[in-house]
Amino acid sequence: MADLRVDLSGIGLDNPVIPASGTFGYGQEFAALYDINCLGTFSFKGTTQAPRFGNPTPRIAETPAGMLNAVGLQNPGVEQVIAQELPRLRQVFHKPVMANVSGFSVEEYAHTCALLDREEQVGWLEVNISCPNVHNGGMSFGATPEAAAKVTRAVKAVTTKPVYMKLSPNVADIAAIARACEEAGADGVSLINTLLGMRLDLKSRRPLLANGTGGLSGPAVFPVALRMVYQVYEAVHIPVIGMGGVSSAEDVIEMMLAGAAAVEVGAANLVNPFACRDIIRDLPRVMEKYGMNSLREIIGGAHHG
Repeated sequence: MADLRVDLSGIGLDNPVIPASGTFGYGQEFAALYDINCLGTFSFKGTTQAPRFGNPTPRIAETPAGMLNAVGLQNPGVEQVIAQELPRLRQVFHKPVMANVSGFSVEEYAHTCALLDREEQVGWLEVNISCPNVHNGGMSFGATPEAAAKVTRAVKAVTTKPVYMKLSPNVADIAAIARACEEAGADGVSLINTLLGMRLDLKSRRPLLANGTGGLSGPAVFPVALRMVYQVYEAVHIPVIGMGGVSSAEDVIEMMLAGAAAVEVGAANLVNPFACRDIIRDLPRVMEKYGMNSLREIIGGAHHG
């Protein structure tokens, strides 16, 4: 029988499939469609210290084999998440959840992470230093090893739970940034976030997105994401969560062979709300097809034959 179990920093998951932040809300909408306890876990919507309305509309644009988004971290703020979203989540999801955190200063990252670290249902903190859709925040902290390390140290100083730094692909050397996070105390890294992109409206001759640029996600980015996961796996000794264009059980296996200990699924949830459930159901078939008995045994398999 296929063994789908994996481990993230000492916390066991029934399977490696994790809906990515920003594509699964705080779980309620999907819980109305299927039992979300079938998931390994999920990364909830990027949460900031203060409430955010997000960027002006339009902030979504379709592209071949993907989409651009410039939502801009719309969320109710950490205090509202703790007071309302997490109690509601406990009613429908009975596993540790991954808390995704964004910020506009090192102090804000630390404050928000410290509050969420106290919540019993939060198993991991996924610290987003890679959002390309907001000005003066997020991505700027993931652009250099020094800035990434500074946020990592600040968050680790005020938390007790595993901290995973979410890295940007829009950099010259993602492996160097991953190493800096590891040296600063990160328990793991997540990658990749979206690639910076743009579309133009031919009639108006202006950008389709009000923000001008947005983050490209979907199947188009999968080869880039896979390459970066492969590189980072070789550069660090901490777990890697792989993501970027994953839309099938085969993609999950490929990410794990490249070095991912678990795999996040993002844009696919917006195309098919049952995507993660269907991928989990299909994993045993794909494992049998390729002679795999345990997913834990294949992590990094592409590096050693």
